[in-house]
Amino acid sequence: MTDNDPSDIVFEDIPAGFARHTRSSPLTAPWEPLYARTTADAVILGLRVREAHTNSRGLAHGGLITALADNAMGYSCGLKLGGAARLLTASLAIDFIGSARIGQWLQIEPEVIKVGRTLCVTQCFVTADGVRCARANGTFSVVEAKA
Repeated sequence: MTDNDPSDIVFEDIPAGFARHTRSSPLTAPWEPLYARTTADAVILGLRVREAHTNSRGLAHGGLITALADNAMGYSCGLKLGGAARLLTASLAIDFIGSARIGQWLQIEPEVIKVGRTLCVTQCFVTADGVRCARANGTFSVVEAKA
């Protein structure tokens, strides 16, 4: 394997504790495989960046990073609410502070800041091989689960 040839990258190299993410959606299905690690406080998402995840410059697309941050933060709010409510994104902001390249492990690690009756506030850091490349924050409306 060389440092400069992305075709040599072993994509099956997934960090310990991560397993295939089981909650697929039509938006995320083309990005599979996605991985998740659930703790008592968060649902951490990750993927090995592939060409299909990139923009024309060969970097992980900002839309991909934003959507995964939204998902991870929403799942984490849901975890803290015990799965008893639906969540709708009310506000989402992201700052890109670096880049992620093909072959790097992209990890989205949320932190739930506040859980309320009607709103859940969260933030996350996104890393590429452990180096921060984005930070995001989101506010989610808490809606009663359908019967």
